Amino acid sequence: MPPAVIELRNAEDSRDVVHRAVQALAEGHLVALPTETLYCLAASALCQPAVDRLQAFAGSDQHALALAIKSPDEALDYAPYLGPLGQRLSRRCWPGPVTMIVEDRHPDSLVRQLDRQVQQSLVKDGFVGLRVPGHQLVLDVLRLLAGPVVIAAVRRDGVDPVTAQQMIEFFGESLNLVLDDGRSRFGQPCSVVKVRDRDFDVVEVGVVSAQTLKRLASMIVLFVCTGNTCRSPMAEGLFRHLLAEKLGCKAAEIEDRGAIVMSAGIAAMLGGRAANEAINVLSPLGIDLTAHESQPLTEQLVRHADLILAMTRSHRQAILAEWPTAAERVKLLSHDGDDVADPVGGPAELYERCLAQMRPDIERWVEWTAEQIKP
Repeated sequence: MPPAVIELRNAEDSRDVVHRAVQALAEGHLVALPTETLYCLAASALCQPAVDRLQAFAGSDQHALALAIKSPDEALDYAPYLGPLGQRLSRRCWPGPVTMIVEDRHPDSLVRQLDRQVQQSLVKDGFVGLRVPGHQLVLDVLRLLAGPVVIAAVRRDGVDPVTAQQMIEFFGESLNLVLDDGRSRFGQPCSVVKVRDRDFDVVEVGVVSAQTLKRLASMIVLFVCTGNTCRSPMAEGLFRHLLAEKLGCKAAEIEDRGAIVMSAGIAAMLGGRAANEAINVLSPLGIDLTAHESQPLTEQLVRHADLILAMTRSHRQAILAEWPTAAERVKLLSHDGDDVADPVGGPAELYERCLAQMRPDIERWVEWTAEQIKP
């Protein structure tokens, strides 16, 4: 019997489509789902016979199968030992076209609660693939279905399925339901990375290049003040300068060593220049702030940053009021809990005093950062 086909762009109510897909998966059927990369075969991870059929189509490719999960936050449920590197990649890449192959060695992992044969299909040499697809309907299905979904993008004769029609041609009556969303947005495989504690390997280059993945894996340190023209750009400039000294490279080369340094303001305008006094106080140290452009603190900056250093307690409170889930990554610059005095509008002496106040704490954060990015 041929599969049912639903054209998403002509569907009157996407909620009905989601319920149809959830029902088909829960009943143990194989479903063809669109993603932003390719069309994939999907089966409920709670249905071992369906996963077996999926495995048969995937063949001997060691990492053909991956668990599609609801969100980056859910990654720790399936990989509790996921380290800072894996967590930053999950925050920055998901939802999106990246599969992370991560270690499966924690006894409390939700992977261990799946059927043993399902585990054997998913876990290879102690690693399991995880992905949060960047397709809204697929995410809606994942949120409504009990348990994760096992997905596989299966080539046929070297051809990647970029349309629903290809899925029908490839798998025919083995499918129960096909969700047709036209040609895949990217039309090429997702990138696959194998992540360990402090490094990763690019297993397959797809939509996201190896160079971009390296940048996404870098540690981001973000300094935050009010207007992003005095304290935070001074801290950013000094931190970058001291970190480069610590790493034995030029300031422009620290990104190649795995660190990105930025600054923003909770009430900053876009494109403002650093205060002249801030420029002048750092110039004798060989630190040039003339190219600095202020930027407001955004949801994306907060989500991507690994360490957010606020100048004052009120800055930290304002950040946490807007983004409470970032609490573990938002710290005061001062290790003693002191506020950094704002020199804005004051004479050069106030800027010098501000820099002198910040420097010991910045030096300590540099030591901490260098340790985190050490191979």
